Parts: sequence; structure tokens; C-alpha cells
Amino acid sequence: MRALIPGRLRGLRTKLGYYIGPRLASELRKRWVVFRNPQATILFGDHTYVGPGFSLHMPFGGTFIAGESVEFRRGFRAELGPEARIEIGDGSYLTYDVILACSTSITIGERCGLAQNTFVADGNHRFRDLTKPFREQGYDLRPITIEDDVQIHSKCTIMNDLGTRAVLGANAVVTKPVPPYCVAGGVPARVIDYFGPPGSEPEGWRPDGEAAADPPARGADASDGSG
Repeated sequence: MRALIPGRLRGLRTKLGYYIGPRLASELRKRWVVFRNPQATILFGDHTYVGPGFSLHMPFGGTFIAGESVEFRRGFRAELGPEARIEIGDGSYLTYDVILACSTSITIGERCGLAQNTFVADGNHRFRDLTKPFREQGYDLRPITIEDDVQIHSKCTIMNDLGTRAVLGANAVVTKPVPPYCVAGGVPARVIDYFGPPGSEPEGWRPDGEAAADPPARGADASDGSG
């Protein structure tokens, strides 16, 4: 019996350190961000986990909704304007140091994965007016939609839509929409593979695996921005 006690204590420490303690800390973080942003609408679904460093910057309002069983790991940050809305679907997971910058809307579907250092922004800095400094020129804004089951690998920048089950390679920069069931990569990102059902191929896709042309951009300056 004495020999079993150390093992049981080790198991209890593991349970406290990896399950009970983090869940309690998550609940405290949720309450803190709601308290800190009294003008905002902030909702968390059941079983949603908020990790260390979770931060919402919403001093003037806005809406942030996370569905059920969403996982925010360490270092998540979202910055919202007063009319902005971010909505994240059930079962999605956002790993380390993910940043969302939103003035209009960012919608993330269900079961999406956003890997380390993903940056999603619904606007690009204007820069062409030589009579004004860079920071005084404002932004070109567009709502962003990331559909269900999208997988985004590390260090990507998202400035346009991603279709259902799209897979984005590491370090990609999305300036034009990525169609459903497509693998995309590069700077700027382009479709490099299609794995969806027959008949749903993106316009211009050839059976040899090469796209004849990139999909059209949303907005005249979609490829001009620096984020």
C-alpha cells in the first residue's frame, strides 16, 4: 500500500497541473476579459478553454463570440473596433500567438485550426497618398470568412477568404480567396492542389494540377496591402 502512495500523488499532481488547474484559470481569464471590456459583447460557449496570455482589446465595444469546445492556447490576441464582430465556430482551435485584427467582421467556421503565429486582418494599410504619412492614410477594409474545417499552418497572414476544408501551407500570405478543397501556399498564396469532389474544381483548374489563373481578388486593392 505504501508503494502505491507516491504514484497516486504523482497522478494527482498531473491531474491538478494539466486538467483541473488550467480549467480553473481559464474560467478566471474569461471573467477578467468580460470585466475589462464593459462596452463589448463577449460570449464563450460551453467547454471553451482560454489559455495563458489570452487578450481582447475592445475598449469601445464590438462583439466577440466563441462557440462550444473552442481552444485558445497561449498568447491569443484579438483587437476589435467598436462595430467589429469576430465569431469562431464550435470545435476550432487556435494555437500559440494567434492575432486577429478586426474593424468589420472575421468569421471562422467550425473545426478550424489556426497554427502558431497566424495573423488574420480584415484590412490593408493604404500607402499611395504621398501627401500623408503612412499611418494617416487609413485602411481598405473587407469582411473575412474562413469556412468550416480549414487548416492554417504556422506563420500565415490571412487577408482574404478561405473556402471549406482549404489547407494553407506555412508562411503563406492570402491576398486573394482560396477556393474550397484546395491546398494553397506561397507569397502571395496560390492554389497548388485540389482534393475535393469531382465537379467542384476551382475555375481554371487543370487535371495536371496547375491552375490556369488565380481566383479573382475581392476588392480592387486586395493584393496591395501590407497588413
